[in-house]
Amino acid sequence: PSEGLHPRMVSEGYDIAKDMVLEFLEAYKVNHPNIYSDKELLTNVARTSLRTKLNQESADNMSNAVVESILAIAVEDEPIDLHMVEIMTMQHKSGSDSQFINGLVLDHGARHPDMPTYLENVHVLTLNVSMEYEKTEVASGFFYANAEEREKFIESENKFTQETVRKVIEFKRAVCKEGESFAVVNQKGIDPIALDMLAKEGIFAVRRAKRRNMERLTLACGGSPVNSVEDLDAECLGWAGKLREEALGDDRYTFIEEVKESKSCTILIRGPNKHTIDQIQDATRDGLRACMGALEDKALVPGAGAFEVAAYRMLMRRKGAVSGKAKLGIEAFAQSMLIVPKTLAENSGLDIQDSIIKIEEEQERSDLAVGIDLNSGETFLPASEGIWDSYTVKKQTLNLATVLATQLLLVDEVMKAGKAMGKAGREIEEE
Repeated sequence: PSEGLHPRMVSEGYDIAKDMVLEFLEAYKVNHPNIYSDKELLTNVARTSLRTKLNQESADNMSNAVVESILAIAVEDEPIDLHMVEIMTMQHKSGSDSQFINGLVLDHGARHPDMPTYLENVHVLTLNVSMEYEKTEVASGFFYANAEEREKFIESENKFTQETVRKVIEFKRAVCKEGESFAVVNQKGIDPIALDMLAKEGIFAVRRAKRRNMERLTLACGGSPVNSVEDLDAECLGWAGKLREEALGDDRYTFIEEVKESKSCTILIRGPNKHTIDQIQDATRDGLRACMGALEDKALVPGAGAFEVAAYRMLMRRKGAVSGKAKLGIEAFAQSMLIVPKTLAENSGLDIQDSIIKIEEEQERSDLAVGIDLNSGETFLPASEGIWDSYTVKKQTLNLATVLATQLLLVDEVMKAGKAMGKAGREIEEE
């Protein structure tokens, strides 16, 4: 605002303009009640977000991964928990090799050389049972009269552990039919003897799995965690179509894929260096939030600067209905709406004023949601090309921008008043 204009007058104009624009936004948005079943529309939403941060090939690849992930965990009319999408990073290959995993990726593998590295039609047992010798939980000690007593104690411990493993093996034989396999993911330890017994039976076993992975495993594969081998039942088993192990240097990763009713999934991000991985990871998070917003709102706003120019034109038409200095606040608000299309044009190497005028004239002539094509510099319909912005983001931005601008203006006024008071005080002292 110009010098000498009281901030309260401008703030009043801002509030009036904000209410006008929010009302206009409600009328301008495009409702999509069947968006949960419209995969192409969601892909366009994700692509619009990701192409601003990644190159085209990587953006298109990650758009598909983002949409597959969000649809795997989303249930219509229920809140979406993005924590159910695990973002796993692996410094290996290139960014274009990033992918969606319908299941889980464990950042550790089997610890026995004879265990299978690839299985199909896998029954997955989520176990929380120790299969190794453990120290007592309380401070205690064992005293032996001779070496024979110590050997007997060790033998009894091994016998107890082996009995636990045999129960798992018998359970596997009972539930597995021809062409099916068995995997054990244990949160506690498995000693070498137990690993050897499981490997001879063709069971893939992972020990000391992270609690986070254990919780996701039952959500991804189904089933329920087992805390005692006495509770083994076919209903506690999960299912995966494929299980494979991938070695990368000294690190091993276990891929549990093609699960049936997944409530948790994984996006595996690969890249040649940390910078590329971080860039893809940040863009992926933005894409997930954009899709989540679209699903929750069931509405979108045409992008490419179409809404901002239309809102500017609306404010300039309606400012005549407001009297007094508040009219200047509305005009300042209207000018600020053009920041988005101006930035788009400038970043694309286009003439800013020429681009804005083209959009205004085309919107005036056709009365359609027309935006700017950043490749050609001409006007086009963003909705027809799948360029969409989030309704919630637009709404929150308008609210927040108004509050921040009003507060900054008031702070400036307080600082000016303080300087004026200091100057007046010095003049009185001099007199």
